[in-house]
Amino acid sequence: MEISEEKVVAVIMVGGPTKGTRFRPLSFNTPKPLFPLAGQAMVHHPISACKRIPNLAQIFLIGFYEEREFALYVSSISNELKVPVRYLKEDKPHGSAGGLYYFRNMIMEDCPSHIFLLNCDVCCNFPLPDMLEAHRRYGGMGTMLVIKVSAESASQFGELVADPITKELLHYTEKPETFVSDLINCGVYVFTPDIFTAIEGVSTHREDRANLRRVSSFESLQSVTRTFSMDFVRLDQDILSPLAGKKQLYTYETMDFWEQIKTPGMSLKCSALYLAQFRSASPHLLASGDGTKSATVIGDVYVHPSAKVHPTAKIGPNVSISANVRVGAGVRLISCIILDDVEIKENAVIIHSIVGWKSSIGKWSRVQADGDYNAKLGITILGEAVIVEDEAAVINSIVLPNKTLNISVQDEIIL
Repeated sequence: MEISEEKVVAVIMVGGPTKGTRFRPLSFNTPKPLFPLAGQAMVHHPISACKRIPNLAQIFLIGFYEEREFALYVSSISNELKVPVRYLKEDKPHGSAGGLYYFRNMIMEDCPSHIFLLNCDVCCNFPLPDMLEAHRRYGGMGTMLVIKVSAESASQFGELVADPITKELLHYTEKPETFVSDLINCGVYVFTPDIFTAIEGVSTHREDRANLRRVSSFESLQSVTRTFSMDFVRLDQDILSPLAGKKQLYTYETMDFWEQIKTPGMSLKCSALYLAQFRSASPHLLASGDGTKSATVIGDVYVHPSAKVHPTAKIGPNVSISANVRVGAGVRLISCIILDDVEIKENAVIIHSIVGWKSSIGKWSRVQADGDYNAKLGITILGEAVIVEDEAAVINSIVLPNKTLNISVQDEIIL
């Protein structure tokens, strides 16, 4: 078969409601993958990156959210990108590799030559066509995206050692206690269908060990099955580590940006990264204005077409304004995400903050934080339907939904 005729499919792991607890209160009523970054759902960014893969046949989203939570989004994104996008609901968590294996028949229905696997909570420029080209050159079973980070932060991720010439993955360890390498796993992969054989091998090996133990001790068997069900397979510990150094797995290093979106603070940082990417990739999505007929816009800003922004407002850099937002006269917005149906009244100031759906910010109020994306209270977060009354300040705080603040608060979590 000609390479030009080979089909490719993409799988994006979106997790489920038992995960993403660090993303509260923003994930109470909206699945984390649908939370908007730079005006687009978090999962939209990897999906639109997949659209650039040559001969893409289908995109699958795998998770254990209820199907109804993704139905509307999947339908609209399929129509928008003209690529079939399907949501596949797991009956229970199967692990990153186990989930792939669980739906193997659907994933293979187009007989793809290659399968991309992406994690939804990754923010990068997703160099997928380049990865595929490198993967074909390497000739292995899989290629993973990697990046160099500081030695201090490396231990938070999967660290790896790769051959500097051949790029073969020689050693892989997940979140090691001692420093191994400043090269880390980005959570973006391309595999041949041989990955299913490798995953099956893990389950078979586990079953064989359990059978051996059954002969010697019933208690031992119970401890094995309690630790891992036969169909729960982790990509990192169960596949990458054992196959490293066996000429099966290779690496492709990105020199561009990469972040993991675990917390609301990181979502604000990643929204800025995507807005900056729009400059070259999608400049039509960025707002502009000089303060005459429309608001003054500084740096990278996204404004939903349905939002109403007063011409005397000053917005940016790194601001994302969602649908039906109303921004009053004299408002100043810097480094913030404003979600649907928010009203910001005259002369309010919002800096390093996320303002939840249907919230209201009063006249001359301030909602702000220090802007430390990694600190627990490094950005201010207002949950859904929070009312900040006139002339109140909310500084370095998290406010849960449906609260009314008529006094100023600082360094607090308002339950």
